[in-house]
This record gives sequence, structure tokens and C-alpha cells, in this order.
Amino acid sequence: MEKPRIVFFGTPDFACAILKALAEEKYNVVAVVAQPDKPVGRKHKIEPVPVHALADALGIPVLQPVKLRDEAEAVLAYKPDLIVTCAYGQFVPEAILNAPRLGAINVHPSLLPRYRGGAPIQYALLNGDAQTGVCLMEMVKAMDAGDVFARTIVPIDPDETFTELNQKLKEESVRLIKEMLPLYIDGKLERMPQAEEGIVIARNISKEQEKLSFDKEELHVLYNHARALIDVPCAYGMIENKRIRFFKARIEETQHNAKPGEVLGFKDHAMEIACIGGILKIYELQPEGKKRMDADAFKNGAGRALIGKCFE
Repeated sequence: MEKPRIVFFGTPDFACAILKALAEEKYNVVAVVAQPDKPVGRKHKIEPVPVHALADALGIPVLQPVKLRDEAEAVLAYKPDLIVTCAYGQFVPEAILNAPRLGAINVHPSLLPRYRGGAPIQYALLNGDAQTGVCLMEMVKAMDAGDVFARTIVPIDPDETFTELNQKLKEESVRLIKEMLPLYIDGKLERMPQAEEGIVIARNISKEQEKLSFDKEELHVLYNHARALIDVPCAYGMIENKRIRFFKARIEETQHNAKPGEVLGFKDHAMEIACIGGILKIYELQPEGKKRMDADAFKNGAGRALIGKCFE
């Protein structure tokens, strides 16, 4: 029997893991659809988004419509039997979703209906969840609202960061697609409608959400905030009208009389910041206009002058 013709939709590095898995399993991926390439770095040089770069390396044709609804016919010209998506970044119109005989499925890194949207991994950490997971689900017109065909649960460690959890979920997504896609194609997976209660929307992280508010957020909320936003986007604090990004942090529950946000000093390779309910210990950071560094290097530079000063 001829293998089904698959068109894959995805854009970031996370989606690359799924496309690579499809290639490794010898699926017939006839085309890839990704978001348009974007300028990168200070020189704003246009570079291919990760899925575009991988598709080129695999020799798969790539479409990058600015507005997918305006180029549906270009996608359907590849006559897909199945659409597989992961972190594409645009709504896929019904004209495309309804065309393949095997439908359209999505690999989504959360335990639906918690969290629907573009930032499910960050929100699981922001909310201090003890577990998350991956769902193989039907693509429908409404955002992440389709029936679930398979799911797997992934525990979240108390100190896990976005970077670490993202990698775990990427690996679990690959395992799920390799094990479950053959069963889906053969019609052997049951539909599981999503619950109507417990729906949480995880919209893309805004610029405003990147800033830590030491005067409002208590210790554990600040810590979850910091570990949820690592690399891009990245949590930061403002002090002396300058931005400091935080990369590695821990907490210490203790009593103190300092103002929330006050830099207490440097101890055991960490910058210590007073918080409501304890101390936030920053081990890696990036001062505005500087490279990422450890707290010891920062202390030996501009850090000492901040002792006694307060983050906003």
C-alpha cells in the first residue's frame, strides 16, 4: 500500500524534532509549511526559521505564506492525505483541514484542555504545575479544541526550567508520534473529546510578562516566573533604570526585614535578592548591554555597587 502523502506544518526548533522523526520513520513528507523567515541579530540578517532550515537539509519543498488563508491552494496542490502540525504559529483554515482523507492532527505539549494556545510549556511552569504532557489531537477550527487521540504525562521537577522541560517534552513528543502515528493512520485510535471544564488559555508571552515585580509577587511566584522564562523570552528585573535578565535561580524561604527587591549581597556564588517570603538567589544573569555571566563575575564588576539598591 502506498504511504500517505503528508504535509507538515511547523516553525520553531520544537517542531523540528517532529519533522525529523517523520523523516527517520520514512514517512512520505511531500511538503513543509513554515512561518516566514525573520531577521536575526543586530544586523537583522534574514535567516531561515528552524523548520525551513531542516526541510532544506532533508530536500523537502517549503512554503512560507505570510497569510496561510491566502495560499491554501498552494498547499492543497501537494494533494495531502494527512496534515501533521506542531507549533506552526498560524490558524490553519478549514479549506486545508478538511481536504486530507486522513484529516489533520497536531502534536501539542500540554494536557488538554489545560493549556490551549502558543505557550503551554511556559504556563505550566508559571502556574507551578506538578505535571504536564503531550497530546496527539485533531486539528479543528477552534484553537486546540479538537478530540485527543493519545496523550502522555510528564512530571515537572520543582526546580525545572523552561529549557529543561522543553527538552523533555520534545523527546516525549517524538516518542508519541513514532508510536501513535501508525495506529492513527490505521484508524486504531479512539477519539477522546476534551472536557468542557478546566480550559486554560496559554497565550504567547507578552513583553510585559517578562518583567518580574518584586514589590507584588511573593517568593514562589517570582521563582516560577523566572524559571518559566529562560532564554527567549527571558525574565528580567529593573534596577537603577537598567535591565538584568535572570537565567539560573533558586529560592530560600527565610524571614528578613529588607524591602522586597533589595539586593542583600553576594553569597555562595549567588546574588541574593529579598522577596516577599524569602530570598531569590540568582546564579546566572545578563546585565543590560553585557554578555551572560555567573554571579561571581557580576559581583567583581558592577554588582557590588547594587548592594542595598532595590529592583522595582
